[in-house]
Amino acid sequence: MFENLMQGQILQMLAEGVVVTLYMTLFSTFFAYVLGLPIGIALVVTSEKGLRPQKVVYKILDIAVNVVRSVPFLILMILLIPLMRLIAGKSYGPTATIVALTLAAAPFVARLVESSLLEVDPGVVEAAQSMGAGLWTIIWKVMLAEAKISLIVGATIALGTVLGYSAMAGAIGGGGLGDIAIRYGYYRYQEDIMIVTVALLILLVQGIQWLGTWLSKKLDRRV
Repeated sequence: MFENLMQGQILQMLAEGVVVTLYMTLFSTFFAYVLGLPIGIALVVTSEKGLRPQKVVYKILDIAVNVVRSVPFLILMILLIPLMRLIAGKSYGPTATIVALTLAAAPFVARLVESSLLEVDPGVVEAAQSMGAGLWTIIWKVMLAEAKISLIVGATIALGTVLGYSAMAGAIGGGGLGDIAIRYGYYRYQEDIMIVTVALLILLVQGIQWLGTWLSKKLDRRV
């Protein structure tokens, strides 16, 4: 009976870990796009061959993105503890971790968006300009529309990356499956729990990948 009780508690803990991991991943990726999407658009628009070349603005954004992306996530999370405490009220737990995950992922998202928009055929943009379309019309109705499939693929990659970051956050009290793996697999040498948490993380990544692939094929009019 005791073993059954323990197994029930472990299953409940793992289920809660999955929910918390998804909570951190989905919300962090959403907020990362809130920040990263405009930055990615600005990088394309203000580049040398962009719609509104601004060398200084582009250089500032480019350097800022590169600097933040160069800082390892765990170090960045430690540096952001005061901000996490300010926004979330504490420096640990899933909600506080979302702050660090968002700021770590935003520059990555910006690069993904920039790469997707640069794939758009320049001829399509030139055609829109020749018809008198304004800047925002070209951005929203031409560039983003044409890059839709690539942006979905990029979002899938971003979700997988943030999921990996969320697991690393468990090392300093971030919560979720990463926290379970550290507490039970590392500190208590319970390899079975470690293996299960790793398997669950792999399944989550595969699920995200499958969903992104399915959605991109569904929306791709060329298929």
